[in-house]
Amino acid sequence: MSTPTLNSSEKRKLQRLSFILKTCVFATGCAAIVTEYTLATLASYLLGDAILQWTIIISLMLFSMGLGSRYSRKYEARLLDRFVLIEFGLSFLCTFSAMFCFWISAYTIHFGLAVYAIACMIGFMTGLEIPLITRINQAYEPLRENISSVMEYDYYGGLLGGALFAFVLLPFLGLTYTPVLIGILNLLVASLVLWQFPNRLERSRTLNVQFVVLLLISGMALAAAKPIVLYGEQHKYKDKIVYQEQTRYQKIVVTQWKDDFWLFINGSTQFSTYDEERYHEPLVHPVMNLLKERNDILLLGAGDGLAAREILKYSDVKNLTLVDLDPAMTRLAREDKMFLRINQGSLNDSRVRVLNKDAYQFMKESFDLYDAIIIDLPDPKSVSLSLLYSLGFYKLVEKHLKPFGAMITQSTSPLYSPEAFLCIKKTMQEAGFSTLPYQNSVPSMGQWGWLLGVRKKTMSAERLKQKIIAQKLPGIETRFFDQNAMISMAYFGKGLFEKEAEIEHNTQFNHNILKYYRQGSWDLY
Repeated sequence: MSTPTLNSSEKRKLQRLSFILKTCVFATGCAAIVTEYTLATLASYLLGDAILQWTIIISLMLFSMGLGSRYSRKYEARLLDRFVLIEFGLSFLCTFSAMFCFWISAYTIHFGLAVYAIACMIGFMTGLEIPLITRINQAYEPLRENISSVMEYDYYGGLLGGALFAFVLLPFLGLTYTPVLIGILNLLVASLVLWQFPNRLERSRTLNVQFVVLLLISGMALAAAKPIVLYGEQHKYKDKIVYQEQTRYQKIVVTQWKDDFWLFINGSTQFSTYDEERYHEPLVHPVMNLLKERNDILLLGAGDGLAAREILKYSDVKNLTLVDLDPAMTRLAREDKMFLRINQGSLNDSRVRVLNKDAYQFMKESFDLYDAIIIDLPDPKSVSLSLLYSLGFYKLVEKHLKPFGAMITQSTSPLYSPEAFLCIKKTMQEAGFSTLPYQNSVPSMGQWGWLLGVRKKTMSAERLKQKIIAQKLPGIETRFFDQNAMISMAYFGKGLFEKEAEIEHNTQFNHNILKYYRQGSWDLY
């Protein structure tokens, strides 16, 4: 039996309808990847441990997509109707996914199960899409071209979705509105099918009514998203949230209690105005007083401007370079009234140069030398942060120090994570530094530690300790720090350094510090 010959008009019609279906695939591929990343980011923010949560969410979604793909074979009729219904379901689930997770987190500690359940449901429905579209499209395109082109458009949509999530959706819409927008995208895919294939739909009137209802729900969701998310967010913090922003890199939250403010990044305390001097003064003054010259200082992290405030108390500082990844953080420090009050406008000082770059890349690319390098970076909670506590990184630090320069780094808690604290000490020693460990009680953060380092060839560890505890502040005004405080901070008592022989240093290949940090007793605080 011969295949009927199609005229040019019929061919163009088939090509147009096939292109519409592939456009739908492109859009659903874009929506699927954004949904995966959104849920993974949401799980990381609500549950912590980004690597674990991204692994679980994406694995669950891929597994569920496989189940959905397998289940699609049960559909034998009304394929286009079923596809529209799937888009309706995805639209509803995506729209309310973040709102529901934030809301339920206010009432139960087991809200992680809700995140995983939503990931599985969305993954299952996403897995139904490609097989159905492929089978629908076989009426318009030969099998050889059909399968390859449908998968091609899906992958291209995934690329666009990934780029949009990283550079547009997360920084500008955050976890509040990104899911709603993706829900609307699924709804638009359904509307395109309803519009272009009315004759192939068996229940077009019912589907059109459902579309209108979901469109109204999406509009209400846009209005309700922020209050619902803020309600769930507020239950994570003891005090009133006065500012929050989801940037490309992190979630910034500021809370207020009476006249004091707290800064949280990704749920972790960064400082409280109640006691921040107990952290920033020990971070800065021991190393600054050790220097023979204080012309050029490098500050890695500390985008809030509080460490810069302490550094600029020394009138002989000529240049302070501050490298912080997130421009939103340094913008707050330069413009927000609360930050300007507590950092005393430090980042607007003419001696300060602010660079929004990755600290590791900056150290690799820079050729400048510094009298002191002060490192105030987040704890090593992830592989990327572990790199900033590695042997390779500390060797870069050593190369950027002037002959009699010194460095200091915040070193997490010697009480709650002693193995990680010792790992930093051992890694610095492997990089060629004599080190001085010290600690202080910061009520809002717990017991905290620092490690000060100078090149071994310029000073031994014992000589460094004696020099530091003997120093007096040269007329610098402080709230907490003085010579007596330094003497008390330099002594630990029994139980910590006895473990040092068992600890291995950290490299960019073994990431030992990540293992030690996760073994810490953070739940006790």
